[in-house]
Amino acid sequence: MGLWDATLDRSVVFSFDATGFRRHARRFDEAALAPSLEGRVVLVTGANAGIGRAAAGELARRGATVYLLCRSIERGLEAQANLRELAGHDRVRALQLDVSDLSAVRALPDQLPEARVDVLVHNAGVLPPARRESPQGHEETWATHVLGPLALTAGLQAKLHAAPEGRVIFVSSGGMYTQRLDLTDLEWRERPYDGVTAYAQTKRMQVELTGLLAERLAHTSVTVHAMHPGWADTRSVRESLPRFHKLTRRILRTAEEGADTVVFLSAARALAPRSGGFWFDRHPAPAHLMARTRARPGDAEALWQRALADAGVPGEAFDATR
Repeated sequence: MGLWDATLDRSVVFSFDATGFRRHARRFDEAALAPSLEGRVVLVTGANAGIGRAAAGELARRGATVYLLCRSIERGLEAQANLRELAGHDRVRALQLDVSDLSAVRALPDQLPEARVDVLVHNAGVLPPARRESPQGHEETWATHVLGPLALTAGLQAKLHAAPEGRVIFVSSGGMYTQRLDLTDLEWRERPYDGVTAYAQTKRMQVELTGLLAERLAHTSVTVHAMHPGWADTRSVRESLPRFHKLTRRILRTAEEGADTVVFLSAARALAPRSGGFWFDRHPAPAHLMARTRARPGDAEALWQRALADAGVPGEAFDATR
């Protein structure tokens, strides 16, 4: 990378925007991706729109069997029809799943008519304007971004291990760069609710969770990765962050550009680091831009224990696979 590129990347704006993607894309090596994903099974949560839909569509176009796990089955079926046409095959199927509902998450593995899962993409996201709770009474961003993905990953362990190399991918957000892991009142019961902060904080938790899961699965064939898509023009951004969208709409990435690293992590022949890394535009990226966002000693382990307890996942769910 040249000095000018490095300077633009440090600016954040000209790294996360569409011009950043185009600059970074000049270094992409398509030979690093498997030529075909036929025979592989991919699950994408929140796949009826935005980055999830774009990722699902490209993975299906490359030959994968793709399950669209969507909160709205009506929107999921609409996406299913459109993506089947795009992919040129019918191995795209929508299933209803509200990731914040732990009962639904636990039931999902038995509903899946596949013996293996090659890639599990945790993409579903919410940015609520006011505090809302999941069916189990948890704050919605905590339930959707942390508890549901943890429970789903635990429930799919057998299917992930049945694949030659199961991959778990968390779609985080550049907003997490503003946050340090903080478990104080993480369910927002004692302070005024701030949806943007709740979103960014739980996206930071996803990055921490990536490392924690990678450690526990290090001696297995399953790898865990996190990425952020940059600033993409999606419905969720338009609806949840209208002021940000108005200011940046001319420079935002397309959903397909935002989804590119999800496709890369799903289809790459090999990844370095093998597991536990944070990625942006197909390359490893720092998990922190400021020293003040680094977790305090013991906080990551405290997150792990709290998430296991709230998700109802036994501590040995992952350790037992060693």
